[in-house]
Parts: sequence; C-alpha cells; structure tokens
Amino acid sequence: MANAGHLVRRTSQREMVVPQKSLERMEMRDMRNRLVQENGGPAYGTINQGFEDPQKRQSVKKRTASVTIPEEAIQSPSRSEKEELAELASPPPGGDAIQPSAAAAKPGEGVDEERESWDSKWQYLLAVIGYAVGLGSVWRFPYLCQKNGGGAFLFPYLIMLAVEGIPVFYLELAVGQRLRKGAIGVWNQVSPYCGGIGVASAFVSFNVALYYNTIIAWCLYYLAGSFRSHLPWAECPKIYFNNNSYMEVPECAKSSPTEYFWYRETLDISPDISHPDRFNWKIAVCLLVAWLLTYLCMAKGIASSGKVVYVTAPFPYLVLVIFFVRGITLPGMSDGLKHLFTPDWGKILDPVVWLEAGTQIFFSLGLAFGGLIAFSSYNPVHNNCFRDAMVCGIINCCTAIFAAIVVFSVLGFKAHMQYEACIEARDRILQDRFNTTDVPLVAAGETITLDDGRIGTMPQLPVCDLQETLKNSASGTGLAFIVFTEAINQFPWAPFWSVLFFLMLFTLGIDSEFGTLEGVITSVVDLKVFPNLRKEILTAIACITCCAISMAFAHGAGNYVFILFDDFSGNIPLLIIAFFECVCVSYVYGLKRFSDDIELMIGSRPLSFFLICWKYVSPAVMLTILGSSIIKQVVNGSTYMAWDALQGIVRYEHWPNWCWALVAVLVLMSALWIPGIALTRLCGIHIIQDEEPAWFPAEELREYHVIVPHKVTQIERKLFCIHEDGSEGLCCPIGAPPKENV
Repeated sequence: MANAGHLVRRTSQREMVVPQKSLERMEMRDMRNRLVQENGGPAYGTINQGFEDPQKRQSVKKRTASVTIPEEAIQSPSRSEKEELAELASPPPGGDAIQPSAAAAKPGEGVDEERESWDSKWQYLLAVIGYAVGLGSVWRFPYLCQKNGGGAFLFPYLIMLAVEGIPVFYLELAVGQRLRKGAIGVWNQVSPYCGGIGVASAFVSFNVALYYNTIIAWCLYYLAGSFRSHLPWAECPKIYFNNNSYMEVPECAKSSPTEYFWYRETLDISPDISHPDRFNWKIAVCLLVAWLLTYLCMAKGIASSGKVVYVTAPFPYLVLVIFFVRGITLPGMSDGLKHLFTPDWGKILDPVVWLEAGTQIFFSLGLAFGGLIAFSSYNPVHNNCFRDAMVCGIINCCTAIFAAIVVFSVLGFKAHMQYEACIEARDRILQDRFNTTDVPLVAAGETITLDDGRIGTMPQLPVCDLQETLKNSASGTGLAFIVFTEAINQFPWAPFWSVLFFLMLFTLGIDSEFGTLEGVITSVVDLKVFPNLRKEILTAIACITCCAISMAFAHGAGNYVFILFDDFSGNIPLLIIAFFECVCVSYVYGLKRFSDDIELMIGSRPLSFFLICWKYVSPAVMLTILGSSIIKQVVNGSTYMAWDALQGIVRYEHWPNWCWALVAVLVLMSALWIPGIALTRLCGIHIIQDEEPAWFPAEELREYHVIVPHKVTQIERKLFCIHEDGSEGLCCPIGAPPKENV
C-alpha cells in the first residue's frame, strides 16, 4: 500500500527533488486510499513511536525539512518523475507499511503522533473480548444467578446489559477511537475540566491491577500442583508416629482436603486481618512469576500483547467446551442445571437483585477502567465501533451464561456424590443399630417400633438434602479453589482436568490484567510524564512497582487484604467514573457533536436509544446503584470471611476501623481527581497539560461516507434540546470545546 510517510523518507535519502504540489496530491490520495476498506475491513498495521530511535526520528525530520523545491518543478512533473514517484510510493519489499504522520496526511494542520495500531481486526477483537470476559464471568455470575432467582435473574441481567452495559461500552470505544488518546488525554480533550476522569480511571486500574495479579499467582501455584500424579488437595495430610500409626491433621479432618489446602497450604492464613503472622514465600515467588509474565507479554505494548491474545483469548472457550462435554455426561448434572435455572419469579421484586444485576454487568464488561478507551485508540479512524460494542457485549453475556451451565453441571455432580455418600452413611448407621434400613425417619432420640415388633431409639443421623448442598455453593475464590477442585477430585484422570481448569483461569486473568494495566501505561504515555522514556522501560517500571506493592497480599492476612481491595477499590470509584463519562459526553461535549463524530467514523449516526441511555438512563441507573450500595453498607455493615483453624470452619468478622480508613483512601485517591482537576483548572493551575488534537481526517471521512449535513429532527429538539444551529442550549450548559480538531 502506498505510504506518504515512507515516501518522504526514501525521497530525502536519495536526495531527490520532489515537486511540493505533486507531493501534497500524493499525500492526500494516499490518505484516501487508507480509508478504503480492504477485504471488507479497515487497514491495520503496528507501529510505535516509542520503540524507534529518537535520534533517528530527529534526523529524518531534519532531512525531510531540508528538501528544496525548485520553482520550475512545481508546474508539472516530467514523465520520468511521475514514474519514480509511483515507484517510491510503494512500501519497501518485505517491510510493513508505516502509518503517515499528520503532517503528511493533512499538510499544514499540525503533527500527528505515529500511534500504535493493531495488526488486524481479529487481534483487536480478541484483545477486547479477552479483557471484558474475565474471571467474574466464571466464578461470580453462576453464584449470583442461583442466589437471585435462577432463571429469573436473567431478566434483570439482560435489561441492565441493554440500558447500562452496551451503551457505556459503545461510548468508551467511540470516544477512544475518535480522539485517539488514552483515558487522560481523551477526557482532557473533551474538556480541560473533565481531565480528572482519566486520572481517576488510571488510579482505579492501578489499584485493581495490584490485586488482580494475585489471582494469577494463586492459579500458578495450583497449576504447578496439578502436574503431580496425585493431586495434593485430594486427601488430608497425615501425621505419622513411631509405631507406624498415623492420624490426619486435625485442621484438615475438621474441614475438608480442598479447604485445608487452600487456607493452610496455599494461603497459610492468619486468624484475622489484624494479625498477618508469617510472610508467605510460596505466594511471593508466584507473584514474581506472574508479574514477569505480565511484563513479557506487554513489553512492546500491543505489538507484543496483541500477539499473546491469539492464544489467551480463545483458550478459555476451548476449555469451557471441553468441560461442558464432560459435565453433561456426569451423574447429577441435571440436578445442578435445574437448581441454576429454575426461576423464582418472586425475586424479581427484590431491589437487591436488580442492584446485583447492574453491578455484575458493569464490572464484567470492564467499564470505566480506561482499558477499552486505550484499546480503541489504536484503531483506524473508520473502524465500526458500534458493531464491536454489540459483538463484544453479546459475547460477554453468552459466555457468562455458558460458564454458568458448565460450572453447575460440575457442581451438580459434586452435590450428587455428596448426597449419595450421605445416604450411604445414614444407611450404615441404621444397619448397625437396627440391622435394617427400612425404618421410619423420625427425630433423634424418639422411640420407634420396627415391623418385626422390636422397639428402639432413633440415633443421630446426618441430614441429606441435595438442594441445600447446591445452595451452599461458594462464589469468588472459594468457588474456584475449593468447590470446583473438590469436584475435579472425583474425575478420572483428575490431574489432567485440573491442569485444564487452572490454565483457563490463568488465561482469563492475564487477559484482563493486560487491559487493566494498559489503561495505566497508556495514560502515562499520553500525559508525557516521562517523554524520553521508551515504553518497554516504562512498562518495566510499572510492573516492578506493582510487584513490590502486591507483596502486601503475600502474608498470612494477604487474602483478607485481597478481599478488601476486591470489595472496595473498584466498585464505588468505577460507578462515579462511568457516571461522569456519560455526563461529559452528553452535557459537555454534546450529543450532536458526538453523533456527528460517530457518523464520520462509521457512516451512520447512533440510534436514539443510545442517546437516551447516555443522557438519561445510564447515569440514573449508576446513581441508583451507587446510592443503594452506600445505603446497604451503612445499614447492614460489611464483613469478611475469616478462617477458624481450631474449628476448621469459616466465620464472619467485621472490618476493623483501620480497614475502613484504608477503604476511604482507596476510594478518595481515585474519585477526588475528578473535582480536583476541575477546581485547579478554574484557579489557573494546569496539572494536565493541553496538547494538540490527534489526527482526524474529517473532510476525507465525510467524502468517503458521502455524508450530508444532518438536519435536527423533532425528537432531537424535544428530547435532547438540540437547536437548529446545532447548539444544545440548556441541555449543554458548560458548552462544547472549540471545533478546531474537527
């Protein structure tokens, strides 16, 4: 493909004399050619200015500037000149096409960064799907579904996906692709008073990246144990005596092998969060490996992490399909699925169900972290972001439902095995006492008369209830590392299934970690905090810093600190960020202007449904969820699960006061940037420096899509207060930023 930027470099190297007007015509033609979709999709190609030699770039600029244009050459180039220019317009053999700079694409209108871009549309989609489809789809959605009415929970879940999930997902993809910057650069470009939204997203992403890699470290520890011929969590460890007799470890005997391995062998957990006890070297080493793998996959930006997603994004689906085929052949599978999807329509009237549905949609799609904005900023300007949002949102929803089917088919098998074992134990007690199992079941201690006339007293029998066993299915880490591993213990070739399961969790986690950390790094790069620092070095510094801080999760109370971060570091700040994202696009940037930008990029305007969601519905839903969450915390309080080693059970403890102080720090260190940046801007202090708008060929896109000026409709006037001249009046009180970048 012809490339004007490469043409200028080769021309200067050959010391050729190039007619300026001809060069400008070639540059404009080259830009139009790049807007033509090849094979039904936009042109992609990876390049990163941060990985090029700065001195080389400066020398290229100097050589380009030194090209002289004789006056006689401006009139009309000779035939030989035209042929040579056509030859130079082609990319070098075996080399990748280089994206032109803004100076080449739009002469005289500023300089465009050579921003990274995806190698292909598939690479981008896999990265976004891998980022959005995370661990929450596997271990949180199934639990919420069976807890909140089974199949009835799908009704509020799908409604929240439609009015909250996909609209905000679409908004973030569109704004990132339009303004072509990270989260900080995007919102500062929308309005200097909105720049705090991007900073808040970066801080939330940083906090989440800290503890998210801890899950990957746990998966690596279990994965290493899965390669043994006998799984280490399959049975309790034994204490041997001098006479060759032995006994099971009391803590394990009182609980179960999987619980003991999780709480004692893996976490070496302390009694509560205030007593960290010993440092856990095993998890510390796994954390080092997890952060090293994260760095190796992200060292070259999307040029490296974009390659990794070809494996990490499809692999979880392959494993889920394998487990699905295995699960539907297990005894008790139907009991698990019946328990999962039997609707309890009475739950629909419970506001907590709607609250949890909205929260699950919000966090399962990865909204407001800045990762989606960063990913979409690497797209061609004419990429169809609406189609991407719909595809990724629907895939995320279908994955969650499919994962729930897989999980509860296996949990149904586990409950079935426990129920059968309970029945056998009960029959054994009755056989020993009455020499028969055909006796009326009455309360323990009551007198019963057998068929042969004998009289006896009913002993204490274990309670066997299949549905109660299924109700006690854990969520979160307990579902993955206790319940599911216990089910895998019953499989033939259990180590094989264990390797598959923890590889799946690892790939799900590492994909989400890429997107989360990318939101931080892209924001730092776009802010030019370290303008002369190569991006791979910046990534290394970020990973080393996060690794050092994440050692707070590698001690006896590390799991409790993890729960604290998981419950509070993201929930409230992300709701606040997403609320202000909708407000800034709808009331500051302006819905009409945003719709015009989307029409330029994809050739059609967004549906009125999305405009209504962005301006009214989605902000209202977020405020409702935020307010309900705070009220729920104040009224009901908050507890965490602590491990009682003496009893071998989990007990609930209240967070101490210093934990609430830490929660306040985690929330405020993110949320306060939003009003803080606005106030400092009003005072004339520029914490975020203004920069030139990114390259955006508005006129060429308008010509390519054959876009005519949009006439304001009656619905837009009445519903969104858009006036005939395009202004939005009182519905946009702050006013849109100047239009020089359009």
